[in-house]
Amino acid sequence: MQPDLELVAVRRDESFKVWSHGYPYRTVRWHFHPEYEIHLIVATTGKMFVGDHISSYTPGNLVLMGPNLPHNWVSDVPEGETIAQRNLVVQFGQEFVSSCVDSFPEWRQVEALLADSRRGVLFGAATSAAIKPLFLELLNARGLRRLVLFMSMLEILMNAEDREALASPAYQADPTSFASTRINHVLSYIGKNLANDLRESDLAQLAGQSVSAFSRYFRRHTGLPFVQYVNRMRINLACQLLTDGELSVTDICFKAGFNNLSNFNRQFLAVKGMAPSKFRRYQQLNDASRDASEQAAARGVGIDDAPAIVLAPGLPRPAAAAYPPT
Repeated sequence: MQPDLELVAVRRDESFKVWSHGYPYRTVRWHFHPEYEIHLIVATTGKMFVGDHISSYTPGNLVLMGPNLPHNWVSDVPEGETIAQRNLVVQFGQEFVSSCVDSFPEWRQVEALLADSRRGVLFGAATSAAIKPLFLELLNARGLRRLVLFMSMLEILMNAEDREALASPAYQADPTSFASTRINHVLSYIGKNLANDLRESDLAQLAGQSVSAFSRYFRRHTGLPFVQYVNRMRINLACQLLTDGELSVTDICFKAGFNNLSNFNRQFLAVKGMAPSKFRRYQQLNDASRDASEQAAARGVGIDDAPAIVLAPGLPRPAAAAYPPT
């Protein structure tokens, strides 16, 4: 399922957007946006989807996400029941980040955290507890107090030791970001031949290197050993194929390049923490949240003065003038 684009409308007299919403809500769907986001769950339990990561969440779940990272939180709430405030959200754009870098040398200390956020960063209970009162005050703060609270939140996140990355390195990998044409060629070849036998010796020959030199080179650029990277890419392909209800798990196993079902199940469980069949059921749950959000919008649930706008992939982004101050 392709994620929808959320257009984040930041007021002209503010640097970032802070808001909250309940459940169900029209933005509770598989979606992305170019802005960074700090997301804190204050009510409900359910399933969290960030990139290729799926796990359970409870109140206190705190995640920092980077630009264009697809995400969704699906709550375990009986049909017909509504939650007034499920989560708190802060969203800020790259232009704001660039302005801070240019204006404040101290901001560079935040850059490592923001780089990590491109995979999604989950924080522990201690950091979540420290952030929550600032978040709640920020909802109604005005003027310079907003900046003080926002910077205080970033400082806590930056210094937090109870944090972990969510999406896998392979999910984050973007061939255009690698330093050389050689690694682009190798990664492109891997991506086009996942269903075939891929040997490190063959790829080393393609790159014009010895196996040992290629092994070091590949790991330096991708952060993973060759075999682990290929397996992660195959699991990513399998995750995409699992959204197709027409294919059996066995068919997907071989289309993704695994030579037997037991090995596929073992590798999938090791990477995703669940069996392929369970992953498919959760993705169906994620997909169903789109219908629930549309039904909620039709009933007028969650309508506010500063709505988040969701577009299907491929639709043009309206001009900035289309968004009046809220």
